[in-house]
Amino acid sequence: MASTLTRDEVARIAELARLSLSDAEVTLFTTQLTRILEYAEAVQRVDTAGVPPTSHAIATGSVWRDDEAGPSLDRDDILRGAPSASTDTGLLKVPKVL
Repeated sequence: MASTLTRDEVARIAELARLSLSDAEVTLFTTQLTRILEYAEAVQRVDTAGVPPTSHAIATGSVWRDDEAGPSLDRDDILRGAPSASTDTGLLKVPKVL
């Protein structure tokens, strides 16, 4: 692909994108898009031999801890200390949120 765009090509791209561009915008975008294509070509020329593909720029390990059972609070102690708790059913009563 040529790295230099013409005004006609930019106007055609704008037409396909259903954009209405002024002559000044066509000139501006022609310059900007040409520079973007030149940069993309320069990036393509970079030697990446021996560089493994990655999905992230920074290698990370698992951020999640293992799910392991551990000691919990005693249910009776919790029910005794909670307002509006039912020791018969073992449930806590809480106010409606909605």
